Amino acid sequence: MSGPPLVILAGPTAVGKTGLAIELARTLGGEIVGADSVQVYRGLDIGSAKPTPTEQAQARHHLIDMADPSEEFSAARYAKLAGEAVADIAGRDRRVLVTGGTGLYIKALLYGLAPAPPADPKLRARLRKEWEVQGAAEMHQRLADVDPASARRLHPNDRQRVLRALEVSLASGRPFSARQEAHGFKQPRYDHLYLGLERTREELNQRIEVRARQMWDGGLLNEVEALLSGGVPPSAPGLRTLGYRQAVAVHRGEMEPEEGLMNMIKKTKAYAKRQLTWFRGVKGINWHRPQDLEGILAKARDFLGSDRGK
Repeated sequence: MSGPPLVILAGPTAVGKTGLAIELARTLGGEIVGADSVQVYRGLDIGSAKPTPTEQAQARHHLIDMADPSEEFSAARYAKLAGEAVADIAGRDRRVLVTGGTGLYIKALLYGLAPAPPADPKLRARLRKEWEVQGAAEMHQRLADVDPASARRLHPNDRQRVLRALEVSLASGRPFSARQEAHGFKQPRYDHLYLGLERTREELNQRIEVRARQMWDGGLLNEVEALLSGGVPPSAPGLRTLGYRQAVAVHRGEMEPEEGLMNMIKKTKAYAKRQLTWFRGVKGINWHRPQDLEGILAKARDFLGSDRGK
């Protein structure tokens, strides 16, 4: 482990990561490297709960607004850019705080990714077309036929990762999960403190409902209208994410606004549950309530061996 130490603050959507991360960055003299698969997209501000300009002014943020909504953004690309950001921050003698809810991105930064065959554009395009025709359930079943372990791990609606696992398995004749198992992901590239934020299920669900309504009432539909009017296709990767796909469905007349909101809330609660399952599987994670600022700060200071912020 030759890189700088990382303080990682993770947890499910709506748990309260952003405000706490800013407070930690300010107190410890650090900068934030985002680990959010939606905040990487430019123009997807409201529905991704992207840090506001005011919040970004309080602590410098990296790995947001990195791609157009029409681009695929992979974990490999994230790991490369995040690694560059980590080196830049440490090179200026600042602390590095990695914050977000996309567990795969954090894992890719810490451990790298299993080697895979080069992308096959023709195969990828064919699989995407088949997804549109056959649907998520059928394509997930196809993955289960060739790579049961990956199918068990991936949600049927996780289009990007299901198709990637299917593509690698078909192109190489070897299950994608077997490559990951061979990789091992045992030796991290950075010394790190992994902090997880948790709330009761009832509290988290209530926060999800409140935040979803705030997004819906605060201009999410208008944000999507502007993106579509600006030439972003409804099938763009960025618009297939939570909240945005419901807003697109409302735009296309496939859902009524209230129906779209209710669907967004339901799907977000299910997503938060999957996030918690992922993070509870992380070895050595330290769980805290978001209100435990002093406890979190004490643990971070002890890890960093620094008197900063005292």
